[in-house]
Amino acid sequence: MIEIKISSEPLNISSCIDWVMSPEAGGIDVFIGAVRNMTKGKQVVRLEFEAYEAMALKEMEKIAKDVCAKWPVHNVLIHHRSGVLSIGDIPVVIVVSAAHRAAAFDACRYAIDTLKETVPIWKKEVFEDGEQWVAAHP
Repeated sequence: MIEIKISSEPLNISSCIDWVMSPEAGGIDVFIGAVRNMTKGKQVVRLEFEAYEAMALKEMEKIAKDVCAKWPVHNVLIHHRSGVLSIGDIPVVIVVSAAHRAAAFDACRYAIDTLKETVPIWKKEVFEDGEQWVAAHP
């Protein structure tokens, strides 16, 4: 099963993990992205995420389907935030369950790496002395 979401509301990590659990899953891998306070030696004040939501959801769905085709996984969840996030907030959660840990680890890494490369979600880093857009995608 696949669960995809973009939300302006905080992501619930426990609910994400609960959603992928199944009796067949011996391994569950979780990636949680958090807003950190420093980037390249500069103090981060906040991050701002914007998404081309319709296309982003389609790309996230494609990533999840690719994961299911490449690895023997049971469930794949990809949730991403939009809007303004403070230090410590969670912009992305990816959870994959599989019978064995290797498939869960590999699939989860593929999902986050591919998301950062292909999904049209843009991140603006706001610093004490300015701001910059990073991780722009198609």
